[in-house]
Amino acid sequence: MERPIRTKSLAEGDSGGTARTVALAGATGLVGQAILQGLLADESVIAVHALARRPLDNRHPGLTTHVVDFAALPPLPPLDEAYLALGTTIKAAGSQAAFRAVDLDASLATARAARAAGARRLGVVSAMGADAHSRVFYNRVKGELEEALAGLGFDTLVIARPSLLVGDRGMLGQPVRAGEKIGLLAAAVAGPLIPANFRPIAASDVACALLARVPVARGREVLLSGAMRRED
Repeated sequence: MERPIRTKSLAEGDSGGTARTVALAGATGLVGQAILQGLLADESVIAVHALARRPLDNRHPGLTTHVVDFAALPPLPPLDEAYLALGTTIKAAGSQAAFRAVDLDASLATARAARAAGARRLGVVSAMGADAHSRVFYNRVKGELEEALAGLGFDTLVIARPSLLVGDRGMLGQPVRAGEKIGLLAAAVAGPLIPANFRPIAASDVACALLARVPVARGREVLLSGAMRRED
């Protein structure tokens, strides 16, 4: 079950009460939607700029949706921080090239645009096993993105590497993935025998961890599932 996002108390006091303007790419996905919810509930966030391929249903007064082509992003308004939650699958994208265009190219373009707009802090949803030298295509692309982001000059780069994500995809109009069904079944059977970093994790937990750490972290920080999971 998804748990509510309570970001105000997580970052309260550490960010010095500074008003923040934030960009978010990927607000329609499992983690991205939870990040958006948390940002809009955070009193220190005065404006959220969501970059999307289509208009969002959310009509919150603090939210501005920019319908964009990620291959040709316009200049962004002045920003303090940004979050990248873009992601697809090779099956959904249709090819490895199309997958790479979303998970690497669009994410990197957004990060560059955010940095050009003044953002000093960046949070990104990557994946467990991300490695630019991996033989697994998916992991290799995620690793290449991490390496590229590290070279953009952000003061803060927080990388979330979740294991299997749990959330209500049906509510987002997304099909339940076969791999997720198998992973959840295995987790239900094996339970605590599975190491903490490999157990399925709620998308809201990943969002909450990023929202807590991005405003206060310094340098590069990697979050694994074991550290991001909230206690019941």
